[in-house]
Amino acid sequence: QVQLVESGGGLVQPGGSLRLTCSASGSHFTIYTMEWYRQAPGKQRELVARITSGGTINYGDSVKGRFTVSRDNDTMYLQMNSLKPEDTAVYYCNADYGFVDYWGQGTQVTVSS
Repeated sequence: QVQLVESGGGLVQPGGSLRLTCSASGSHFTIYTMEWYRQAPGKQRELVARITSGGTINYGDSVKGRFTVSRDNDTMYLQMNSLKPEDTAVYYCNADYGFVDYWGQGTQVTVSS
């Protein structure tokens, strides 16, 4: 059974930083693409960052220049700098094996003074 576990969320002041981690376990298949999504109350889930097994990286427009995604095998990280109140959301991890994908349970990020 594949499990994705996110960690690292919390409360931070505007301008601060957080580092999220997503760890996948339970499969010997290759994860082709790992992604971070977020969903704020009353809004649709949006793509934050994507990283493929080949190292291709994409970011959502609202986080370019502030967030950095990285990956070490089946673990993905999201370094979030210069956080803004509008970054407040539940952050979810997605792992795509090509024939199936899985979601984590989410981790809350709150940016507030």
